[in-house]
Amino acid sequence: MLRKNKIDVELVDSILKTKAELNVASKNFEQAEGELIDYYLYQIKAHKAKLDYLIKEVKKKGFSLDMINELKLRIS
Repeated sequence: MLRKNKIDVELVDSILKTKAELNVASKNFEQAEGELIDYYLYQIKAHKAKLDYLIKEVKKKGFSLDMINELKLRIS
């Protein structure tokens, strides 16, 4: 049985992927024209909402974002 306060690797992975997707959507928004502006705004809002949710989940488990960043550096 896993320890209760062990970092959930899938949760960390989701945070890292969502942050990357948010960065891509933001960069695409900067280049967007016409109807694509609304599309990328929607993506940015969706990724931010997902990231907020995931961060709340991490905090519920008693971890800080500093721990995630440290883990990210170890994985890279």
